[in-house]
Amino acid sequence: MANARDELQTLLRSLNLTAMAEAAEATALRAAKEGLTHEAYLLELSRIELAAKAARRTERLRKQSGLLPGKTWRTLNANCFDATLRMQMERLQSGDFIKDAINVVAVGRPGAGKSHFACALGHALVELGYPVLFTPTAALVQRLLAAKRDLRLPQELAKLDRFECLILDDIGYVQHDRDEMEVLFTLLAERYERKSMVITTNLVFSEWDRIFKDPMTTMAAIDRVIHHSVVLDLMRVESYRATAAKQSKSASAKSAVVA
Repeated sequence: MANARDELQTLLRSLNLTAMAEAAEATALRAAKEGLTHEAYLLELSRIELAAKAARRTERLRKQSGLLPGKTWRTLNANCFDATLRMQMERLQSGDFIKDAINVVAVGRPGAGKSHFACALGHALVELGYPVLFTPTAALVQRLLAAKRDLRLPQELAKLDRFECLILDDIGYVQHDRDEMEVLFTLLAERYERKSMVITTNLVFSEWDRIFKDPMTTMAAIDRVIHHSVVLDLMRVESYRATAAKQSKSASAKSAVVA
């Protein structure tokens, strides 16, 4: 019996079914106690292996995503947003927009929670099994520029194409020279109607000429971004930092009065 058990462990591990191997003995004891059939025993082990594989995949996707670990739905202060915005955000958590290559654009002043929202959405997508990359737009543009200089821009774009959702944080902070504008436009054009992007910006669309300079390029870029998109207007949302500063100042004033 011991030899059969050892051989089963060896075979399961050689097939890379490590979760089944680890759970086999305890599950066998439970199956004997509860009178489970061989099929039910095997079904339980298969469920354990499937759950373990899903957990490992999620962890792998999270590690490669670049998402900030603390910026999740749980830590996002939803009370800062009006009912319409909250409803839009809740709907996006399903990930359905990914299937239709729809973009999400969060437009708001600095400190309005755009990046936190984008990260939280990214975490939700990872939980659903989607490969996601979160990156400051300026950093990604520099990466693309380096690839272009090394004559490997197509290969770099192909790497980015593996991500079902690309989260471009702070698109308005690109340095605005012609080469940067060109590689950014190339990226937007490559993903158009094929893969989703989540974009955060403190610039309304009428100000995007500050990014792309040329009016025709600006118009073409905006057209590709918003043709299939959900736009979240956070311009009326007060800055987290400004709110925190007001609360801190108020608390200090109250303490001074009490003293």
